[in-house]
Amino acid sequence: MPRRPRMYIPGFSYHIVQRGNNREACFLEKCDFQYYLMLLSELSARFGVDLHAFVLMTNHIHFLATPRAEDSISRMMRVVGSRYAQHFNRAHGRTGTLWEGRHKASAVDTQDYLLKCYRYIELNPVAAGMVERPEEYCWSSYGVNAWGESSELVRPHAVYTQLGGNSESRQHTYRDLFKAHLSDEDLLSFRQASHFCQPVGGERFRQQIEGKLGRSLGYMKRGRPKVVKS
Repeated sequence: MPRRPRMYIPGFSYHIVQRGNNREACFLEKCDFQYYLMLLSELSARFGVDLHAFVLMTNHIHFLATPRAEDSISRMMRVVGSRYAQHFNRAHGRTGTLWEGRHKASAVDTQDYLLKCYRYIELNPVAAGMVERPEEYCWSSYGVNAWGESSELVRPHAVYTQLGGNSESRQHTYRDLFKAHLSDEDLLSFRQASHFCQPVGGERFRQQIEGKLGRSLGYMKRGRPKVVKS
C-alpha cells in the first residue's frame, strides 16, 4: 500500500533534503546534473512549487522551496525522483533503488532563518571542501541569487527581494551575507531540523505550524544526531 504524501502548508517555505541510497553518488556526470535540473524546472512549474535556492551535491540535494498547494512538494519530489532514477539507472547500467527513502523536509521561519537557509544550502560545496568559494560550484543557485545569472528555475522569495530596491542592489547585499560564516548553533539547527523533519525556528513558529496542521510535531532529541552531515 503506497504511503500517503506529506502535507505541506501553502505559502510556508521548506528546506528539502534527499540523499542517495547508502549515501552513494546520485550524480556522476555533467549530463546527470543537467537532466535533474531540467526535470526540476519542468515539474516545479507543473506542480506549483516556487524554488528559491538549491544545490546538487554528489550524493545528495538541498532545496529551499515554497509550495502553492498542500501536495505540491510531495508530487514534485515523487515524479522528479522516479524519472531521474530511471535516467540514472539507464545511463549508468545499474538497477535498483537510487534514493535513501523519502525526502526530508523542515519548515523554515521566514523572519529569522530564511536567508540563513539560503546560505546553508549554497555553502554546502564549500563546507564539503569541494571549492573555496560558492561561485566556483556550478550546480547551485548561488550564481542566480548573487550574480543575477538567468534561470527559469529559481524564483526569488519575498524576503530576498527586500534586500534592495533593484536586482543589482539585492545581489550586492546578498553577496555581503556570505562574508560571515554561519554560527555553529545555526548549522546544528539546520542539520537537526532536517534529520528529524522539524521546523527551523523558535517556539512561536513551532506553535504556528502545529496550529495550521492541527497536530503536535513532537520535539527533536537532545544533542547531535548520530549521523548528520550537510
